[in-house]
Amino acid sequence: MRIGCPREIKNREYRVGLTPESVKELVAHGHEVWVEAGAGLGIGADDASFRAAGARVVEGPQAIFAECEMVVKVKEPQAEERAMLHPGQLLYTYLHLAPDPDQTADLVKSGATCIAYETVTGAGGALPLLKPMSQVAGRMSIQAGATALEKAHGGRGVLLGGVPGVLPGKVAVIGGGVVGFNAAQMAAGLGADVTILDRSPEVLERVGTYFEARAKTRFANTANVEDAVMEADLVIGAVLIPGAAAPKLVTRDMLPRMKAGAVLVDVAIDQGGCFETSRATTHDDPTYIVDGIVHYCVANMPGAVARTSTYALNNVTLPHALRIADLGWREALRADPHLANGLNVHDGRVTYPAVARELGYDALSLDEALA
Repeated sequence: MRIGCPREIKNREYRVGLTPESVKELVAHGHEVWVEAGAGLGIGADDASFRAAGARVVEGPQAIFAECEMVVKVKEPQAEERAMLHPGQLLYTYLHLAPDPDQTADLVKSGATCIAYETVTGAGGALPLLKPMSQVAGRMSIQAGATALEKAHGGRGVLLGGVPGVLPGKVAVIGGGVVGFNAAQMAAGLGADVTILDRSPEVLERVGTYFEARAKTRFANTANVEDAVMEADLVIGAVLIPGAAAPKLVTRDMLPRMKAGAVLVDVAIDQGGCFETSRATTHDDPTYIVDGIVHYCVANMPGAVARTSTYALNNVTLPHALRIADLGWREALRADPHLANGLNVHDGRVTYPAVARELGYDALSLDEALA
């Protein structure tokens, strides 16, 4: 199979879909890999390193989108990239379609087959291709929140860990999954006063056992969420419903009752955000203020630590890429129901039920897509 890896063009996105090491694996399996010139510079991988791994380095993305059977990326394709996709081509990347009707419409129109990293499943309903980026984003959320809390950035002027004789900052983490767990780890490590909220008794028991006295747990009913948000200096939104838009758990009318200069970090912004006042921001302009509350809603947080993120991502995406390339996408999906859950769009139809429900499409069944 001819596999293409274009340079990422989203704002401040420095990750790359394939590392030189991943290219070498694909080439060893007998596949041809095209990489856009400069695609790996954000992780310290120059064109020579890709050539040494066996890739063909090409100028610009046009040849990749025109001639490669599978395109491997990190972030969702931007409008100009979507315009280059064509019927019969396979796109393998993060998509996050539920809150993005324009992207969904373009992918449907393209006729391409699109497999989304974020809906590929694992044992017990895990999301193994989302997990490493969730780990990165969860840990970064505390760094970002701590910076936004500084007075110069519009925050309360609170040091999360406090100092002797001064109480630490209060952190509310809404969601005890991978993002929330990693955020709580970082916050507790700094010495903050941490509360984790979740609706699953099993999750609350797990995180409670892990953190012991270093973090508190609360059931995430409406009253408890509101109470925790009112008390917090920093709120981390870490709620995920696979493939669907995030629920709005912090409403606009809560903001005037929060502490002035408190910070909201919405890690669910890729799925539309879990705060009613959230809107996607960029690394160039990461925050804005509503009713005195600082919002940090960068949609590609892991892109800021591109090298760590790219290698962590390739560790989990490469095995599926190899399987798709070796077997062809239909046979690979037939052989692996977890990978099959990643199919979101095929031949002009939405195939992922949650996306179809959210955006009003008639879903094409997996059996029909694989026929």
